[in-house]
Amino acid sequence: MQKTFIKTAKISLVFVYLVIIAGAVVRMTGSGMGCPDWPKCFGQYIPPTDISELQWQPFSFFKKGEVIIVDKTLQVASTDFTSSAQFNKTNWQTYTKHNYAIFNATHTWIEYINRLFGALAGLAIFFLALLSFKYWKNKKSITILSWILVFAMGFQAWLGATVVYSLLNPVKITIHMVMALAIVAILLYIIYSIKDKTVTVYKDKKTRQLILVALLLTLIQIVLGTQVRQMVDDQADIVGDAAKNLWLDNVTVTFYIHRSFSILVALLNLFIFYRITKLKLGLTKIKWVLLLLLLEIITGVAMNYIHFPFGSQTLHLVLASLLFGVQFYMVLELLNTTKKN
Repeated sequence: MQKTFIKTAKISLVFVYLVIIAGAVVRMTGSGMGCPDWPKCFGQYIPPTDISELQWQPFSFFKKGEVIIVDKTLQVASTDFTSSAQFNKTNWQTYTKHNYAIFNATHTWIEYINRLFGALAGLAIFFLALLSFKYWKNKKSITILSWILVFAMGFQAWLGATVVYSLLNPVKITIHMVMALAIVAILLYIIYSIKDKTVTVYKDKKTRQLILVALLLTLIQIVLGTQVRQMVDDQADIVGDAAKNLWLDNVTVTFYIHRSFSILVALLNLFIFYRITKLKLGLTKIKWVLLLLLLEIITGVAMNYIHFPFGSQTLHLVLASLLFGVQFYMVLELLNTTKKN
C-alpha cells in the first residue's frame, strides 16, 4: 500500500509539472485566451477545430451553453433549440465575463491541452487523498495534507478561471504560478515524509539557513520573472514577433533587478556547494541545483543576446520551477539530519 501511495504521489507531481510546462507553452504561444470561457472551451467539452463550428447556421440544433461568435461577440445558447431561417437573439445570451471573441484553432487546442493536464493532475491528487486515509491513525498529517492538496487544486482551477475572465491579468498570472509551486512543495513534503530515508545528511545550522535563503531568492526570482515576461509580452504586442530584437527595448527596473538577482543566486548556491563539499554534509542534490542554474543562465543569456530563440522562454520558466522543487527537497532533507561525530 505504501508503494502505491508513493507512486501515486510521484505521478501527481509529474502531472503538476506537466501543467506548469503546458502553462509555459500557453504563455509562449499567446494561447491564454484560446478558450475564452471556463471550464468548457467555447461551451464544449471537446473544443472546435474550425471557425465554421462557431458560426450560426440555420435549421441547426444547438445545445444549452453552446457558444458561437456573432458580430465579434460570444453568444451562449439559453436552452436546447433548433434554429430557424433567421438568427433569433432571444435564443442567446451575450457572454459578459469579457469581450474577447476571437478563434484561433492552434491557440484553442494548446489551452485545451493545458486544462486537460490540470484535470488529470486533479484526478491523481484526489486518488492520492483517498489512499491517504490509510495513514490517519499513525500519521494524520499525511491525510490532512493530501486533502489540503485536493482543495488547493480546486482553488488553482478557480484561479485559472479568474485569469481567463480578467483577460490574462499579470498579477493573477503570478498568483497562479506561485500556487502551482505551493502544490509542488506539499507533494514533495508528502513524498519525503513517506519514503524510506537511505541518504545520511549531517546537521549544519549555517548551511540550512543559506539553503533557505537560496530557496527564498529563487521564489522571488520566479515572481520577478513573471513580471518581466509580461513586460516582454506587452512589447511584443507593440512591435510584433518579427522584431524580437526590440522586445527588450524600454525595459522597466524589474528587468534589471531580475538580472542582478540571478548573479546573487548563482554565487550563493556556489558557496553552498563549496560548504557542503568541504563539510561533507551529504546533500548531493546541490549538484542538480547547480546544473539547473547553469541552464537557467544559458536560457536567460539566449533570450537577451540571441533575441528569444524558440522555446527559450518556456524552458526558462520550467527550469526555474524544477530548481524550486530541488531546493525545497534539500530543505526537507535538512529537517531529518544526523549529528556528525
